Amino acid sequence: MEEMNELFYRDEYAREFDAEVISCQKGKKGYEVVLSDTAFYPEGGGQPADRGTLGQVNVLDVKRRNGEILHITDAPLEPGMTVHGVLDWERRFDHMQQHSGEHILSGVVHAQFGYDNVGFHMNDEVVTVDFNGPITWEEAMELEDKVNAYIWTDAESRELYPSEEELKAMDYRSKIELKGKVRLVEYPGADLCACCGTHVAHTGEIGLMKILSVSRHKDGVRMEMLFGGRAMQDYDRKHLLNTEFSCRLSAKPYETGEALQRVLDEMNAMNAMKFRMQAMNERYYAMRATSIPVGEPVIFFNEPGMSMVEIRKFCDYLISTGKVKTAMIISPKDKESVNYVMGSADLNMRDVGKLLNEKLRGRGGGRPEMVQGSFQAEAEAVEQAFRWAVKA
Repeated sequence: MEEMNELFYRDEYAREFDAEVISCQKGKKGYEVVLSDTAFYPEGGGQPADRGTLGQVNVLDVKRRNGEILHITDAPLEPGMTVHGVLDWERRFDHMQQHSGEHILSGVVHAQFGYDNVGFHMNDEVVTVDFNGPITWEEAMELEDKVNAYIWTDAESRELYPSEEELKAMDYRSKIELKGKVRLVEYPGADLCACCGTHVAHTGEIGLMKILSVSRHKDGVRMEMLFGGRAMQDYDRKHLLNTEFSCRLSAKPYETGEALQRVLDEMNAMNAMKFRMQAMNERYYAMRATSIPVGEPVIFFNEPGMSMVEIRKFCDYLISTGKVKTAMIISPKDKESVNYVMGSADLNMRDVGKLLNEKLRGRGGGRPEMVQGSFQAEAEAVEQAFRWAVKA
């Protein structure tokens, strides 16, 4: 563990502070400011860096480099001046909740299964922890219950700085072998871990834990989880969604799953009916195609009661199967208008469609091989105009 006037270790709840600007240099991503003291936590140990302000200057990032803590700012500060620092406390406290909760979970997992935490990552949305052994979803839910039960005891955390001799005799978690001055964070009865991050003083401040997912990862598992305010926000969003589902499905909040299953069953039944109807339509298309004289180059069919989709599929069937070179299928909308589909293996139906749209007060379009639309005309007039246009 490195030291450089780290107020965030002496008082993890310090939200504001005053310090002298030791140096300020232009860097790649802003100005790199070193202070005589700081409450800004630098990125490390899986915990993101703090944000906030130094006077009127924004702190964009905080890093540790060569024993110094660099505050990356969006404007320069004059060396020698005294500056007032203010943390984005909401962000910092969120990190303390997530980091502390991760410690307790890792300690409980280690005690129950003997697994190690081999990977920890925290971003602005979720916390992920990797363990080097299998954990089922049912076991994860039991772990969640145990962690929450411990959180609600409001246990007090402790920071320990043991000597090398004391450290050798202690059973603590660490990903690497440590030497020199070591900082241990303890949640009594749950976890003792070497850590450089910031944590809550009492577990009640974490509030609650919610595991989102458990998936296989290398030789173990990866868990996604939320603590504290994040877990509550996640609940709020899901509660609002469930309330909306409840209203739309006309179901009680705790019965939306059953209601949704009924809707899915109805949709599956409707899809099965659609497949049956499609099969029936294809048999109908084949039957109608048998009435086409051998060698007939152009065909016109009037099919009352068919939808646009159905007449398009009928036309495509006639052309793709080679039953006819050019075909028009219509289905009356009312006494004075029809829907139409025209297709051809030889002619440019876009040209034919434009010609008929002008002649029959129509509208529509499509590809050169097939067009569709509607005409303000009776079926007999449409057939006559179609045969004239394709010279049949």
